[in-house]
Amino acid sequence: MNESVFPRVAVLVPCYNEALTVAAIVRDFNKFLPQAVVYVFDNNSTDDTIRIAREAGAVVRAVPLQGKGNVIRRMFADVEADVYVMVDGDDTYDASVAQQLIDKLLDDGLDMVVGKRVAEEQEAYRFGHRFGNRLLTGCVATVFGNTFSDMLSGYRVFSRRYVKSFAAHAAGFETETELTVHALELRMPVAEVDTVYKSRPEGSVSKLSTYKDGIRILWMIIRLYKNERPLYFFALGALVTALIALGLAIPLVNTYMHTGLVPRLPTALLCVGLGLLSGLLLTCGMVLDTVTKGRVEQKRFAYLAIPPTVR
Repeated sequence: MNESVFPRVAVLVPCYNEALTVAAIVRDFNKFLPQAVVYVFDNNSTDDTIRIAREAGAVVRAVPLQGKGNVIRRMFADVEADVYVMVDGDDTYDASVAQQLIDKLLDDGLDMVVGKRVAEEQEAYRFGHRFGNRLLTGCVATVFGNTFSDMLSGYRVFSRRYVKSFAAHAAGFETETELTVHALELRMPVAEVDTVYKSRPEGSVSKLSTYKDGIRILWMIIRLYKNERPLYFFALGALVTALIALGLAIPLVNTYMHTGLVPRLPTALLCVGLGLLSGLLLTCGMVLDTVTKGRVEQKRFAYLAIPPTVR
């Protein structure tokens, strides 16, 4: 088989106002992956990102809907390849290890390889971002299984199977959480490889807001927990409401046992309502759990319908 033709490799670079860094990214990936096509997907940049990317030799596409998640949705839908290398447009990741990540994917028959960030400079990976990453990674590990130690890395390699079975609901920076959960949900073979994480070049500004995007990512985890583990999610709500109803009912029962009267009728009605709500929440969880299993099976069939990527 002619390796210059197969596997086809695409480098996907989501960009928003990265005029200072995009040329270096395109140049480095063309150097270390000469067989690949580098795509720059511009997300309404107001600087010269598009012009510079074209002059550097990239295929440039525009995505008008703002947000990294929206860009990834378009990238995965529009680009046809066998192996996809996705890297942020801030020139903080090491292009020289891209072939190593691809080899890991192909040799081990994996669907996703994550470039685990190892910062040699303190400024490259700030404490707040590092702490938030560990916290969110721990939350996902608790819910979906402990597989990754750097869930929010922007440097990943995917198989075609992964890309074409990924629904991409997220709109912003919470998309990395969704990328991770998709692999865990379908129990895909995945791995991490240590990669050097550099500081942004001087004059380049991060688009990530530590607190705003951290809250959005945490909210995405809660939503994913509800969608992917509905029985546990709604059972927790049922347990909480049942305990509140029981706590309110105990004094009423004691009074009734001693006097035969129910003097606090509103409280009694509240207990009944909470008890009914608890039962409804548990029923919803059981029904949605069945629906979720069917949905996961459909996603699994879509995943299996695509041949595996091999050399």
